[in-house]
Amino acid sequence: MISPLAYVDPAAKLGKNVTVQPFAYIEGDVEIGDDCIIMSGAHILNGTRMGRKNTVHHGAVLASVPQDFHYEGEDSLLLIGDENDIRENVVVARATYAEGGTRIGNGNFLMDGTHLCHDVQIGNHCVLGIRSMVAGESQVDDCTILSSNVIVQQHCHIGSWVLIQSGCRISKDVPPYVIMAGNPVQYHGINAVVLQHKSQVTERVLRHIVNTYRLVYQGNFSIQDAVLKIQDQIPMSDEIHNIVDFIKNSKGIVK
Repeated sequence: MISPLAYVDPAAKLGKNVTVQPFAYIEGDVEIGDDCIIMSGAHILNGTRMGRKNTVHHGAVLASVPQDFHYEGEDSLLLIGDENDIRENVVVARATYAEGGTRIGNGNFLMDGTHLCHDVQIGNHCVLGIRSMVAGESQVDDCTILSSNVIVQQHCHIGSWVLIQSGCRISKDVPPYVIMAGNPVQYHGINAVVLQHKSQVTERVLRHIVNTYRLVYQGNFSIQDAVLKIQDQIPMSDEIHNIVDFIKNSKGIVK
């Protein structure tokens, strides 16, 4: 159902059973999949490509022009998957360049006032808390939680199954499965409760993850030496390989 009080450009492509409430605004270069709900006051701007069963709440702005001095008017994209809940006043910018893309995966919950800058990559099943902000070209992997008022600075990579507590400012990469808290931000253990309830990680592997991060954060070693000791001392599993690969590929983790 499309309200006659909404503006929907005739060139926009809307799937089956899409609801557009009064005073929503949808531009022409937009594709919206089946069963989406666009609430009143939401703005869906040029470059949006949205999958199925997404809900966009009041006052959200999707595919805003990137706040990047390198942007020169290219027709860039915001790519959104399926079953995302995008709450009130969320702002998501599209990419700076046509060959790039700001991406949001499937099943994410973006709370009130979340701001995603240009070329941000959000995985699947993440929660971004109230007023959390992710700067340009940063990446948040699957099943990660940013609590309210978290600020992630440009070019940072947040691993999977991470919990970053309220008010943290992240300026370096955060490896998988950890809890980060405080300012300056520090390691506060592994995200064991969520891992136990939501993933298939066993008690044995949880102990191995704890011992891995004991070497990284409490072993008084360089990162390079810590990785060597992990490979020498910790039984390998998919999770440990994930940690090692993340650290090896990072330009610097929160330490």
